Amino acid sequence: MPNPKRKFSKSRTAKRRTHYKAEAPSLTTCATTGAVHLPHRAYTVDGNVYYNGKLLIEKAATV
Repeated sequence: MPNPKRKFSKSRTAKRRTHYKAEAPSLTTCATTGAVHLPHRAYTVDGNVYYNGKLLIEKAATV
């Protein structure tokens, strides 16, 4: 495997890494439940699982 002949400077490495930034996730609000969640993901509200505003899995009633 080829190896570099000289050490990369810290400024050169930093210039390359300037584009690696943390971004806040995009969130959406459900029109049915009003819950804030990640888009295109299932989410829970009071133990029930929703996706696209529709109830997928209802919480089992505890006796």
